[in-house]
Amino acid sequence: MQFSNSFNVSLPPADAWRMLMNIPAIAPCMPGAELTEVVDPETYKGKVAVRMGPVVLAFAGIAKFEERDDTAHTARVKAQGTDSKGRGGASATASFRLEPNGSGSKVLIDTDLNLSGSVAQYGRSAGMIQTIAAQLINQFAKSLEKLIAASADAQGDDAALSQASAAKPIGAFSLVAGAMWTTVKRPFGAKNEDERDS
Repeated sequence: MQFSNSFNVSLPPADAWRMLMNIPAIAPCMPGAELTEVVDPETYKGKVAVRMGPVVLAFAGIAKFEERDDTAHTARVKAQGTDSKGRGGASATASFRLEPNGSGSKVLIDTDLNLSGSVAQYGRSAGMIQTIAAQLINQFAKSLEKLIAASADAQGDDAALSQASAAKPIGAFSLVAGAMWTTVKRPFGAKNEDERDS
């Protein structure tokens, strides 16, 4: 399945790109994710846990930059992982690009996701997957802005940036529960947005 997301960063494109390419620094901003190994500057191993329906899917895998243009601020990443309980796997190709947005930047992401094995049944609803993805990106963007604020005085010091990013990631359980609640309540005409952020 294919879907697109975007979020804003309060830094001009060159600075935003430099921060987003500092994978060890920004990894803690992604809910439920853990960076376990930096294989090389283009390849990373990690874990991610996501709840879909009554099941928590925990994937361990690898992500690799297939393309990266630091001048044009574009990149394509391929990631694949397997469920820790042997229920299947997931693979995704995500293309990123930055655009100027006022005094900041807009990050646009196009994702092509494939689920295999028994885990595919948990992702049958494309709408639910897209809602979960939007929630994850939203929480990532909020955490990234906190990181930017915390590292504002570091003036690009990578050591200070990494230290500022060491905050505990947002719990994926409540995040995905919120996404599912949003999906469930839509058919019943609920007008208020889900306010549970934690």
